[in-house]
Amino acid sequence: MKLLNSFLLKHFLRILLLCLGAFIAIYLLIDFFENINDFIDHNAAPGDYLSYLLNSIPLIFGKILPLAILMTVVLTLCGLGRTNEITAMRSCGFSLWRIIQPFMLMALLLSGLLLLVNEFVAPHSAHALNQLLEIKLKNKQQISLTRNEIWFRNADKIINVRLADPDQKKLFGVTIFVLNKSFQLKQRLESELVVYTEGKWIAEKLRIRDFDPQTGNMVSAKILQHQPLHINRTPRDFTTQERQSNELNFQQLSGMVKKLEQEGFDATHQRVDMHNRIATPFSCLIMAFLGVPFALQKGRSSNIAIGIGLSLGIGVIYFILQAILTAFGYSGALPPSVAAWATNIIFLMLGVWMQLSLKE
Repeated sequence: MKLLNSFLLKHFLRILLLCLGAFIAIYLLIDFFENINDFIDHNAAPGDYLSYLLNSIPLIFGKILPLAILMTVVLTLCGLGRTNEITAMRSCGFSLWRIIQPFMLMALLLSGLLLLVNEFVAPHSAHALNQLLEIKLKNKQQISLTRNEIWFRNADKIINVRLADPDQKKLFGVTIFVLNKSFQLKQRLESELVVYTEGKWIAEKLRIRDFDPQTGNMVSAKILQHQPLHINRTPRDFTTQERQSNELNFQQLSGMVKKLEQEGFDATHQRVDMHNRIATPFSCLIMAFLGVPFALQKGRSSNIAIGIGLSLGIGVIYFILQAILTAFGYSGALPPSVAAWATNIIFLMLGVWMQLSLKE
């Protein structure tokens, strides 16, 4: 039994390492050439290039591991089928499940590994990568996030945004402190909802309080409807908070969801991301299971080209469906848990049906 497991895992791991290396290299190459102008324009130091490569690898690993496992299972079984080694194992009394059992166990271990990477490594890499690409190279002003709040300065104003929703082009809980040249408060503007319309930020209901800079006493107060605010930012500039979800692990996302819901905000987007943190790693096991019937149906007629094409086709369909269902989850059309797990369940059911249809 140990000899059989060693034989099968040797083939599996060799092909898996080749697939991972190829996918990571291709992904890095494409992504690097998309960002190379920023490196050149800002005279990036050699350390910046190294930081980019090292921090990109964990993120790429998490994205391509399920596809690499699928291709590995397909190519491994196709190769063993072409050389009649599967037939020999079956003639010795080994069942199909016994043959694929080492692959499933390895896929389960890799699912656990990916879960750990997404929880403890990927968030730090995403944060470092965003700092490098968005702030250091593109010279974007850093927007500080404290307890889900955004603070930044615009000329003589200090602006606080409690929550930004770039997709809906809305800012919630906006407070603007207007200062004089001596940094004394002379005016405070407050609005619970600000909407970006026709290139301008419009406050639905704006409270204006004027202060005496010398004494700090309020001298007047008024409320105006649908007033423009001079905020030198576009909705796209607030996507830093959207990217922040990629920098959070499951526990941190869970805390963010609870805080947003307690404050009365919609946390659907964060809840979908939270469920995806758990669902995504298990796609490794689903892909391994799904690759078995596709590989064994061809038997000796299998070849490497068909195996690679088949794996890529299945992977593309999986990721497209996952993206569509995730978008439905973000919009509220599907419950967050369903949006995160539905693709895995669909492909698992497809794999079970194809396994049952295999000829013994």
